[in-house]
Amino acid sequence: MAAELHVELVAADRQVWSGEATLVVARTTSGDIGVMPGHQPLLGVLESGPVTIRTSEGGTVIAAVHGGFISFADNKLSLLAEIAELSEEIDVQHAQRELERAKAEGDAHAERRAEVRLRAATAS
Repeated sequence: MAAELHVELVAADRQVWSGEATLVVARTTSGDIGVMPGHQPLLGVLESGPVTIRTSEGGTVIAAVHGGFISFADNKLSLLAEIAELSEEIDVQHAQRELERAKAEGDAHAERRAEVRLRAATAS
């Protein structure tokens, strides 16, 4: 079994993160999934939620991901997201204002997106 896997986190408009990892945890329509080197091949639909990547260097990368697909084969994991942003790219105050506005307007989709962004930004 390999000690690491290659990860590509790509949004519709850019490559968000690429590198070697020992573990990736993501939310799919079937529930949360953890992928480690040697995992069985998989293809799934991503739900909105934080993605946690444990890097080979011992660090942690957290991203807010909103929809897309996850694919794993031959120790290569691809996360193809509609929207993705790294936790350090998220302005917490702006995300909090978005959450308050979404709640006031009763916009469940915008509320979920703001909640995911806040969880990712404050998880690191």
